[in-house]
Amino acid sequence: MRVLVLLAHPSPRSFAAALAREVVEALSGRGHSVGFHDLYAEKFDPVLSIEAYRHYVEAPANKKSVEAYADALTTAEGLVVVHPVWHDGPPAILKGFYDRVFLRGVVFEIDAQGVFYPILQNIRCLGGVALYGASRERTRKVGDLPRRFFKHNLGDLVAPDARRDYLAAYDMDHADDAARTAFAGKVRRAFRKW
Repeated sequence: MRVLVLLAHPSPRSFAAALAREVVEALSGRGHSVGFHDLYAEKFDPVLSIEAYRHYVEAPANKKSVEAYADALTTAEGLVVVHPVWHDGPPAILKGFYDRVFLRGVVFEIDAQGVFYPILQNIRCLGGVALYGASRERTRKVGDLPRRFFKHNLGDLVAPDARRDYLAAYDMDHADDAARTAFAGKVRRAFRKW
């Protein structure tokens, strides 16, 4: 299986980066072909320019500036996103990735009546690894937006019967080495099952 792994954290020494490496190793160890993109290291531009906005639904012109990412997404059979949760959401670079790459002709199409429908049916496995600074209780109070986005936005775009694994570590602001080691083991075990 071809799996696209996205990392959205500015520090290559972060726990998120370490977990992304765990994901890549686990998937590679299972014999999968893994494409890895560190959005910060690659200096991905998350800003949807006025020009890109004008062509947002005009496939294939809309893919011009993000063609490599769009092609990686449309040829993948699995997608894994690894990121921290800042201010109750993903880093801006990841939100910008969704805004700029999740385009008509890539993840959705529009029928004659103007109704949007998903076409990212090539994704048979969807994974999310999210690191929350806040506790689970506090996150629940505000609705756990990253989990909802994973389930109801990303999850609705992929194949209906796709495997979905959302692995969340809460209260990372107070996590010790033992908690980090335990969560890394959980991540490793989850992706060894793909």
